[in-house]
Amino acid sequence: PKSSSKSSSASSETSVAVSALWKSYIDQTPDRLKFIDAFLAFIVLSGVLQFVYCVLVTNYPFNAFLAGFSSSVGQFVLTASLRAQVNPENRSEFKEVSPERAFADFALGSIVLHFFVFNFLG
Repeated sequence: PKSSSKSSSASSETSVAVSALWKSYIDQTPDRLKFIDAFLAFIVLSGVLQFVYCVLVTNYPFNAFLAGFSSSVGQFVLTASLRAQVNPENRSEFKEVSPERAFADFALGSIVLHFFVFNFLG
C-alpha cells in the first residue's frame, strides 16, 4: 500500500510540474519562438516517421533514406541554431547578429543543405 501511494504522489507531482512548465511556456515564450518550436516538432516527427518506415517497411533505396533522414537532422540543427540566435534572452551572446541576419544565415544554410541532399539522391 505504501508504494502505491508513493507512486501516485510522484505521478501527481510530475503532472503538476509538467502543467506548470507548459503554462510558463505558453505565457512567456514569444510567438516567433513558438512558431520555430512547432517547425522543430514537425522536423522531429518527419525524421521519426522516416526511420520507422525504413525499419518496418523497407530501406530500398538506402541512399534515399540516408538523404531524407540526414536532411531532417541537418534542418533540425539549422533551425535550433536560428532559435538560439533570435531568442531575446540570448541577446547578450549574439550581440552582433540581428534576427534578420540570423534568418538569412538559416536560409542560406538550408539551401546549401538541400543542394547536397538532392545531389546525394543520385
